[in-house]
Amino acid sequence: MIRKRPSPRRTGRRVSVTGLGYVGLPLLMALADKTEAVGFDTDRRRIDELRGGHDRTGSVPAKRLARRERLFSADPEVLCSADFHIVVAPTPINDNKTPDLGPLLHATALVGARLSPGDVVVFESTVYPGATEEQCIPVLERESGLRHGNDFFVGYSPERVNPGDTRHTLENTVKIVAAPN
Repeated sequence: MIRKRPSPRRTGRRVSVTGLGYVGLPLLMALADKTEAVGFDTDRRRIDELRGGHDRTGSVPAKRLARRERLFSADPEVLCSADFHIVVAPTPINDNKTPDLGPLLHATALVGARLSPGDVVVFESTVYPGATEEQCIPVLERESGLRHGNDFFVGYSPERVNPGDTRHTLENTVKIVAAPN
């Protein structure tokens, strides 16, 4: 299903950030300064807090949030308006001391169900080598009915945020993005 999108005003791409924690929220705010952007999180309480100017992670000041209250949504349909998706879902360690990919795969399915031809998806969750290709791409293909490398494209960008480090910030740390074949 091809969805119509509003015309972006600045860069030609409209970006979504899925997962508005201590990594995703600052990334969304930085992107929103440069291009059309929207933030999505499944936690409605989190969205209400952000719209009210409160970030429980302390990553973004209240004044900055208050100016951008329309950026935040708990409605996954907002993802349809973007053509460049960044997935920043948590990957907690389970009882077996291995990453729990459940939240990441759930976020991937939500994005995948809303992909259109030509879209780009970049994963910024902490995962083991091969997880993007072996776990995430098949979910995107299944949910979208599209083919990776033909209809949509995928990249991986390692998380570069060190919570509490005010010296090495998002704005002054080199961002790396890699893409599978």
